[in-house]
Amino acid sequence: MMKNLRSAINVVVLSLVLISTESSPTVCIIGSGIGGSSVAHFLRTYSNSEIGTIRIFERHEAVGGRMATVTISGETFEAGASILHPKNYHALNYTKYLNLSVRPSESDSSFGIWDGREFVFKTFTSQSKLPIFQSIVSFANSILFFFRYGFSLFRMNTFVEGTVDSFLKYYKSFESRPVFETVEEMLKWSGLYNMTKRTLQEELLDAGLSPRLIQELVMVITRINYGQSVSISGLAGAVSLAGSTKGLWSVEGGNQQMAAGLINHSDVKLHLNEEVKSVSFLGGNYQLNTSKGKIYPCGITVVGTPLDELKIHFLPEISIPERKLQHTYTTFVRGLLNPAYFALGSISDIPKLVGTVETPDVPFSSISVIKKHKDNDMTYKVFSRRSLDDALLDQIFSVRNETVRIDWAAYPHYHAPEVFAPFILDGQHLYYVNAFENAASTMETSAVAGENIARLILSRLTGRKHLSSAKLESFGDDAYDVHADLSKSLL
Repeated sequence: MMKNLRSAINVVVLSLVLISTESSPTVCIIGSGIGGSSVAHFLRTYSNSEIGTIRIFERHEAVGGRMATVTISGETFEAGASILHPKNYHALNYTKYLNLSVRPSESDSSFGIWDGREFVFKTFTSQSKLPIFQSIVSFANSILFFFRYGFSLFRMNTFVEGTVDSFLKYYKSFESRPVFETVEEMLKWSGLYNMTKRTLQEELLDAGLSPRLIQELVMVITRINYGQSVSISGLAGAVSLAGSTKGLWSVEGGNQQMAAGLINHSDVKLHLNEEVKSVSFLGGNYQLNTSKGKIYPCGITVVGTPLDELKIHFLPEISIPERKLQHTYTTFVRGLLNPAYFALGSISDIPKLVGTVETPDVPFSSISVIKKHKDNDMTYKVFSRRSLDDALLDQIFSVRNETVRIDWAAYPHYHAPEVFAPFILDGQHLYYVNAFENAASTMETSAVAGENIARLILSRLTGRKHLSSAKLESFGDDAYDVHADLSKSLL
């Protein structure tokens, strides 16, 4: 009897809440990563009174999604999404808006390509910190690269710049940039759609790149950035290559501060350690049931996390293409590499960044020095496609003082031709930010997709396809004028 009474009271309360928020609907966002936090930010930035309460549900104890840090021997390092491109203008705007500090990536690291038996390519290194010596070594390394890969290097640069130029269209003003209802529409508008239909290798061969460059240098880059080979789809591959250019950066203290800051500045009710178990569309509104046994009414629901490995029950059921996530195993080691493993005589002979080609003989994708404490004491980051056990690590390292392992469901497993989930999952107001990830998966692409979702929500609420740019300009000085001052400082 009491149970039935409580159920009846819940229904009445739910109905009253839905009625009271009808004019300014509550938006419920599942996931607190860069995609979900960007949706919240742009909804507040672009809207006047169209949006009521915004709730963000995060199943973990901290915000950030796949942006996270790890502590090794008391020092903090990026554990998830690590690097940003100098033309990632949403991220640059976020850092300016939130007063965060930019940390340029180290650009003078030595580099080598390991095939499981030997280094097939290795750059020079300089122990001197004097700029003149570093410039000489950098020039010598440029000659080394040219002798091995020739004019294909310039063709690769042209290919990447063309892709970046097309992507920059997503920063145009509202008047010249429509609201996109599908991923396909969004990609076709920018001229990037066809690149999702062919492999990166096919795209690069047509661009005139040599097989050696593709199988060595390009392969190393795609294995580091996406844990996959040059068989990935062309757009994802081009984005991966863009992540190896000069001027890369991160946020001082951790990239997850962008998500945390956007949430803090967006008048959001944040629900940490609360997983959404089901989303039901009832009577024109959504009902979210969570792991804490609570029910939340929502006029609009946004999924800002990959659905591929989550068990959220949707009623009515939704239909999205089957997609596998590529797991990247990140192993942090405080210690020292074993030169003998690489058939070298000294630790100083091992490059600071060891990339690998696609071969069964190599158990890892890359090893990089992320902090040199002393000549015999360093912190390394190792990427691999499977977990590395202690026995193998003891072969690769001569000293291991501390080891931390993280398994990331990091990005989609790319294959051409790509098929995309819809932005609108049910024809109503259930939206999916991560549908765009089958094109490319980065912090910036998630922000771009999140911004479009925010505009899509507002345009469908108001019936206006083109919103005014006035609200955008209040977010940052000429937000679509690409912050030349910030980007130039990174180059």
